[in-house]
Amino acid sequence: MRVGIGYDLHQLVPSRPLMLGGVEVPYNKGLLGHSDADVLIHAICDALLGAAGLGDIGRRFPDSDAAYKDIASLKLLFQTVKFLKEKGFRVGNLDATIVAQAPKLVSFIPQMEAVIAETIAIPVDCINIKATTTEKMGVIGQNEAMAAMCVALVESI
Repeated sequence: MRVGIGYDLHQLVPSRPLMLGGVEVPYNKGLLGHSDADVLIHAICDALLGAAGLGDIGRRFPDSDAAYKDIASLKLLFQTVKFLKEKGFRVGNLDATIVAQAPKLVSFIPQMEAVIAETIAIPVDCINIKATTTEKMGVIGQNEAMAAMCVALVESI
C-alpha cells in the first residue's frame, strides 16, 4: 500500500460553471483554469499520482497543451487511474476536503462521491468527501477562490 496527498486552489470568477467532483453546482461563479478547473478532481488526481510515484497533474496534463483546454476533469481522473493500473496499482480509498466559503455543498456531496466512484470503478463507500469554510478569512473566506485537498491510498494489483 502507498499513500499520496493532493492539493489544488483556483480563483473564482463570473461567467464559468462551477464544477466540483464532476458535478455542476449551481452558483454565480465558477473556477478559473485551463480545464474545467474542478479543484476536487485535481486534488484527487495529484494524490493518486503521488501515491503511485507518477509525478503530478501539471506534468501529466500540462496547461500548455491545447488538448486539455476546457477538458472535463473527470477525463483526467479516468486517465490517471489508467496510469496507476499500468504501474500495477489500484485505488484503495480517497478522503478529500473542499474548502469554500460558498455555496453550501453538503447536498451535492453524495452525487460527487457517486460520480467519482463510477469514474474510477471503486465502491462509493471507499470515497469520503467533506466541505469546510475558512470562517471568512483569506481569499477563500472572501469568496475569491476555492481549494481542495485529498489523501489517497493505492494498493498493488
